[in-house]
Amino acid sequence: MRRRLATGLAGSTLALAAVVATATSADAAPADKPQVLASWTQTSASSYNQWTAARANQAAWTAYGFDWSTDYCSTSPDNPFGFPFATSCARHDFGYRNYKAAGAFSANKSRLDSALYEDLKRVCNSYSGATKAACNSTAWTYYQAVKAFG
Repeated sequence: MRRRLATGLAGSTLALAAVVATATSADAAPADKPQVLASWTQTSASSYNQWTAARANQAAWTAYGFDWSTDYCSTSPDNPFGFPFATSCARHDFGYRNYKAAGAFSANKSRLDSALYEDLKRVCNSYSGATKAACNSTAWTYYQAVKAFG
């Protein structure tokens, strides 16, 4: 009787361990999550474009567990003087939230802030003359604010 009970318990324990291991691995984010996060938070236009494409199709990235939430430009206007900065601010929020969740924020903050500035300048490149100068000045102000207080 003891032998049958011990065998039954051992079998049950192995089955439970297999179920737990499967559930844990199914809930875990893909191993390349840090690389994907890094690729979407660089200063380049291609990084920005990759992120905006992924943002438009968030369901495809569900397994990664990214935090897509945003308050856009926080307490600053999202479209100051009519300049559409909201999407750039959303990408900045994405970087901040996801690097904080990964415990790697301080090592990446400077690059995230620089990426915001580059994104804002790309917005400004669609203007010319005094309007472009005003946009660039506003972008610089936003960059200085996140650099100091973000």
